[in-house]
Amino acid sequence: MAVWKSCGCVIFAAMEEIYSYYKENIDAYTRRLGNLKKKIHLMGSIRLALVAGAILSLWIFRDESWQCLTGITFAYIIPFALLMWYHNKMYARKVYAETLIKLNEDELKGLDYDFSAFDGAADKISGEHSFCLDLDVFGDRSLFQSLNRTVTGFGRERLAGWLSNPLTDKKEIVKRQEAVKELATLSALRQHFYVTGIIRQDTQDTRDNDINFMDRLTQRKHKFVDSLPWKLLIWAVPVLWIVLGIAYSLDWISGSLLNIYFLITLVIAYGRAKEINALYATVNKMESIFNRYSKLMQCVEEDNFQSEELKEISGQLANEKELASHAIKRLSSYIGGLDQRFSLAGIIFNLFYLRDTRHAILLERWIQTYSDKLPLWFDALARFDALNSLGSFAFNHPEYIYPEIADTYFQMEGKALGHPLLNREVCVKNDIDIRKSPWFLIITGANMAGKSTYLRTIGVNYLLACVGAPVCAASLTVYPAHMVTSLRTSDSLASNESYFFAELKRLKMIIDRLQNGEKLFIILDEILKGTNSIDKQKGSLALMKQLVAYKACGIIATHDLVLGTLEEEFPEQIKNYRFEADIKDEELSFSYQLREGIAQNMNACFLMNKMGILFN
Repeated sequence: MAVWKSCGCVIFAAMEEIYSYYKENIDAYTRRLGNLKKKIHLMGSIRLALVAGAILSLWIFRDESWQCLTGITFAYIIPFALLMWYHNKMYARKVYAETLIKLNEDELKGLDYDFSAFDGAADKISGEHSFCLDLDVFGDRSLFQSLNRTVTGFGRERLAGWLSNPLTDKKEIVKRQEAVKELATLSALRQHFYVTGIIRQDTQDTRDNDINFMDRLTQRKHKFVDSLPWKLLIWAVPVLWIVLGIAYSLDWISGSLLNIYFLITLVIAYGRAKEINALYATVNKMESIFNRYSKLMQCVEEDNFQSEELKEISGQLANEKELASHAIKRLSSYIGGLDQRFSLAGIIFNLFYLRDTRHAILLERWIQTYSDKLPLWFDALARFDALNSLGSFAFNHPEYIYPEIADTYFQMEGKALGHPLLNREVCVKNDIDIRKSPWFLIITGANMAGKSTYLRTIGVNYLLACVGAPVCAASLTVYPAHMVTSLRTSDSLASNESYFFAELKRLKMIIDRLQNGEKLFIILDEILKGTNSIDKQKGSLALMKQLVAYKACGIIATHDLVLGTLEEEFPEQIKNYRFEADIKDEELSFSYQLREGIAQNMNACFLMNKMGILFN
């Protein structure tokens, strides 16, 4: 008991440090935000004073020469422009501070199991998946929502993919564990990456643009032709404007010649409008997104990582000629140039030096040079984005441990496993012991005694272990086999499918995969619920014998005590455990502690009697 009290004190102290970290960040950036607001207000007042001073000065000196009035105007315009530049810089810092404060506030809520500020990826929920629906991997109050700190669409997809298809290779899991451990210590980097990515991020539209951009780029039908005549024209047109302008100012040519040249440049400037529009359609509305990508990549490029996976990611963003962030920033500027082509300034500049054609040529050259590198860069950013989430999860749970990964099928041994979505103050923890194949734990017990929670606890921690994340346990060793569950099978009106048939399909999928030689970790809850008790017993016993014959491993929870007799027939393959409901002095209580043996107490009739549904 003294050991557990000591562990509890250590965990409490570690969690206090995490709470303090977020609170100190909030306090520090709140003070910084206050100072920034004061500076922004002061600059606004000075700009207003400059405008008033300019108007007053021009009124006082209204009778002076135009040169004097021009000088007065510029005397006010230059400091006004500088103040505007500084104001924009301060405003960006203000937005950054506000976003970082909100992140730390949301993290504090997350420590108290309120993850509502983060996306749960409800669109990923699928009843057909091997385990995601059963283990509440996606959706509100899900495992994904507690983990997710991604800021890009492809980072979100990558993290969802890791949870849907966890690793089965020991080396890859250990490699990812090292990356997560390193990122857990880099809190400033993680928060800077998140805030940089989340600022100006749109919702679903941005995620779709993130994911679909490469397809739009590679599958575009119309390509802008960077030909020699146009290379000459983009320089000849502005040079000739300068020559004709000088000649006109010296009265060497008439204004009609300028008008004729204006019409010629109008034809040249918009002669390729269709091609330019087709090229622009490929990257429409992507300027701010690529600007964000550039800043995110810069976050990764600037750090010297130690773990192998983070070094790989950083290496993917390093180009022989320039860093990925620099190349992406130039792409953003080219797209921005085309974005402005229908503004008044854009039209004027296009007529005088073929601005649209210049940007189209630069954009097409960029695509030809870097389009094959984009998948590599996006992959690196997606991996880091997903790892950043796992790093934050590890940081927020200092009491969690990194499991050992076993080499041989099958092993899952753990002490004090708890569910990561259950409040740490009330979560009851239990052990698991599977050391060989085949081996099944049969869990019997009363209603509400904790069987289903135990199954989900095992499944979620098994998933976290195979993803490379820390787990809620005092110790854990796992073999990374494919996991299959059947805890929440439902009927389907749309496909005219009964509950029982849906469950049979699930069980057939498991048998088929075992027949194909696949190594599985199986978790089942109350199998064959959709049929009568006699059929259920016969079917359950036959299924268990078949699973043992295929040398499978897993856990089965059931109310059917007959399954407990299988331990006598297969003492080397099956072990009975139970969750008891204790009835004392007409009161029902649960310890939620796993015990050896078959359940002794059932509580259905007792509860019905207490509620007045059933009478003695």
